[in-house]
Amino acid sequence: MAETFMAREVAEIPAAAARFLDESRGAVEAAAAALRERDPGLIVTVARGSSDHAATYLKYAVELLAGVPVASVGPSVASIYRRPLRLGNAACIGISQSGRSPDIVEMMRAAGEGGALSIAITNFADAPMAQASAHTLPLLAGPENSVAATKTFVTSVLAGLVLLAEWQEDEGLRKALATLPEALEQALTQDWSPMAARLSRASSLYVLGRGPGFAIAAESALKFKETCGLHAESYSAAEVLHGPAAIVQANFPIFALGIEDAALPQVIATAERLAAQGADVFLTGAEAKGAVTLPSVGGLHPLVTPLVLTASFYAFIEALARRRGFDPDTPPHLRKVTETT
Repeated sequence: MAETFMAREVAEIPAAAARFLDESRGAVEAAAAALRERDPGLIVTVARGSSDHAATYLKYAVELLAGVPVASVGPSVASIYRRPLRLGNAACIGISQSGRSPDIVEMMRAAGEGGALSIAITNFADAPMAQASAHTLPLLAGPENSVAATKTFVTSVLAGLVLLAEWQEDEGLRKALATLPEALEQALTQDWSPMAARLSRASSLYVLGRGPGFAIAAESALKFKETCGLHAESYSAAEVLHGPAAIVQANFPIFALGIEDAALPQVIATAERLAAQGADVFLTGAEAKGAVTLPSVGGLHPLVTPLVLTASFYAFIEALARRRGFDPDTPPHLRKVTETT
């Protein structure tokens, strides 16, 4: 098979991140200043699919760094049910690669009418969602032809993190983000072939994470399904023990995202417990008894580490899709832009 669009777009991730950091600075600073002026007591997010996983990442990052609660709102509340929301002391962040889905656009418009400070994160600065919002952070990722979002997902998370760092004026996160393109370059070289060998003929698996890592677990599970025809379910490394662990028996594959933060000991404990049940466990960021450790870029800010892992995962999943006989650019029954109401 010739090089896929997905492979080329994954390779473009570091450059896309650098371009966003360089060229969207003015838009980020304006939105951050508006957030400081508003001082919201609540942030709501509006997104679907991979973009909703980016919103979940931002939820954990904002709650951990700013201490402001973040909740996802259903776009259909505005687009179908026509129910206004009272958002006078809130900010609303919408995330959409295309910025064109009618339900997302309508929810952003309704949020602004409900009093929220509305901020759009999209690859198209003139998209309808951007026009319905007070501020727009253009991703500038360039065309993305593969159905599976990769570079637009990474830059969507990056946009949220840069906005958070500027809003909170957090120097540690600012410095970490400034060096992100280099870390992403390193991430693309990580060898996850042991997990590829195990999953080449698998039929299902669990993907686990905590905090921002849970958002990447959800994104990874989606990519397993849409590019590899592989059924995957994402769970918190705590939640998986409340029932789902019951079906984990001999040789059941587990992909666990460990990052160097306060949740890592618990992720390790869960990995070891599932390995003891007979699971084939693959873990990033640490060693665990009975698990295979996957290499990853170390020494990063804990709010950046999961995003860097995403680049390693995207390179891995593109190769796995081809190994399983799939074209990752054209998943069955899917289109690049999904417009829902």
